[in-house]
Amino acid sequence: MILRGKRKACFTPHSDCGDNVIIINAEKVVLTGNKMTQKYYMRYTGYPGGQRTRTVAEQLKRKPIFVLEHAVRGMLPKNRLGDAIFRNLYVYEGPNHNHEAQKPEELKINTHKQYNK
Repeated sequence: MILRGKRKACFTPHSDCGDNVIIINAEKVVLTGNKMTQKYYMRYTGYPGGQRTRTVAEQLKRKPIFVLEHAVRGMLPKNRLGDAIFRNLYVYEGPNHNHEAQKPEELKINTHKQYNK
């Protein structure tokens, strides 16, 4: 919602009115349930029998940035506007990033929701 600009009064669905978003500590992603072992990322090499799969745990070891970028890209529009909005997203593995000169504001998001059972 922040990347897209849906919380702003000037939001229009056909324009990019969102903010730039910097995500740090991508390797510390935690998923609920058994998604670390049961969720797969699939790709195809283009050759017969070339379908390759990786679990989320394997992908986090190899390239933790991909997990967050893939999730966010799936929430954006599937057109040129979505590509333009996606360029406003910056994901980093560790706590260091090179955007200190832009004076980013920290945004606290409650990721641990209390589920009533």
